[in-house]
Amino acid sequence: MTPAVELRDVVKRFGDFTAVDHISLDVAHGEIFGFLGPNGAGKSTTIRMLCGLLRPTSGRGFVNGLDMATQAEVIKANLGYMSQKFSLYDDLKVEENMRLFGGIYGLDTPFLKRRIEEVMTLISLKDRRQSITKELPTGLKQRLALGCALLHEPPMVFLDEPTSGVDPATRRAFWDLIYRLAEEGVTIFVTTHYMEEAEYCNRIGLIDKGRLIALGSPGELKVRHLAGTVYELMVSDVLAAVEALSGNQGVLDAAIFGRSIHVRLRKDAEADRAIRHVLTSAGIEMREIKAIEPTLEDVFVALVGKKETAEAPTGRTGHQDMQQIVRANRNALVEHNEI
Repeated sequence: MTPAVELRDVVKRFGDFTAVDHISLDVAHGEIFGFLGPNGAGKSTTIRMLCGLLRPTSGRGFVNGLDMATQAEVIKANLGYMSQKFSLYDDLKVEENMRLFGGIYGLDTPFLKRRIEEVMTLISLKDRRQSITKELPTGLKQRLALGCALLHEPPMVFLDEPTSGVDPATRRAFWDLIYRLAEEGVTIFVTTHYMEEAEYCNRIGLIDKGRLIALGSPGELKVRHLAGTVYELMVSDVLAAVEALSGNQGVLDAAIFGRSIHVRLRKDAEADRAIRHVLTSAGIEMREIKAIEPTLEDVFVALVGKKETAEAPTGRTGHQDMQQIVRANRNALVEHNEI
C-alpha cells in the first residue's frame, strides 16, 4: 500500500537559508507519527509543505498519493489541520463554530448536520454545544478545534502542538481521542514538546537544523541512540553539577531534569565513584544516585544537545494557516466534483 506520507530528499530553502535539508521518510496509514525537534529545526516548514502551503525547493513528496508540488490544492482538501494557536472564533457558540467551518469546507446541510452530531459525540462536547467558545476551558477548546478539523472526514490530520498549555490529565484524555482516531484508520502527524507525549506515538522522527537525525519507535530510539547507562542524581546545585560533569571522561552527556540531573555514562565507568569524585572536587554535594530507564528526553539531549531558544521566522500564524486550508478545501472539492 502507498504510504500516507512519502518524502524523498525534500529540501526547502529561503534564499541562502536551508530550512529543510534532504528529508526522506514514510508514514503509514493509521499511524501516529511524532515529529520532534528544537525550535527552528524545520518542523513547521516541513508541515507546511505537507499541508500544501509551501512548495519544496527540490525533492519529491506525496500525501495520500498526491504530489506536494503539483496537487497542493487537492492535498489541502483532504486533510485536517489543528494549529498550536487556537484558531476558531471565541465569540461564537460551539455548534456555531462547527457550522461555520463545515460551511467553509463546503459540506452540504444534511451531511453537515449528521457529521456535527458524530463529531460532538467523539469529542464529548454535546452538553456544551450552546456554550460560548471563549468560556470553555483550554482543554475543551482544543477538543473543539480538533472536532472542526475532522468535520469533512479527512484521512489524515496534522496536529501542531495540540496540547500546549493544558494540564497532564487533559493531555492524556486528548491522546485517548487521538488513539480512537488512529484505530479508525486516520493518520495522525503530530508535533509536541512534551516528551512523555512522544512516548504515545507509534514512531518518531527527530529533526535538527533541517535534517532528520533519528527515526523509529520510542523503544528503538532509546536502544539505538543511548549507549551506556543513565543515572538520576539529586545534588545541592543542579546548574553547577551539570557544568562540572559535562565533558568529563566517561560522561556522555548531562542535563537538568526538573530538580534532578540525568547523567549518561559509558558502561565501563564506575558511576558512583566517578561522579562523586567530580562533584566533590567542584564543592557540590551529591545526595542520591540511581540507575534509571532512559526516556525520550534523554534521547533528545543525546542527539540534539542544547536547545535553541528562538524559533526561525515563518511569517504566518496558525490562524492564517487554518483559514487558507479550509478555504482551499472548499475550492478543491468543488473543482474535483467531490461535493
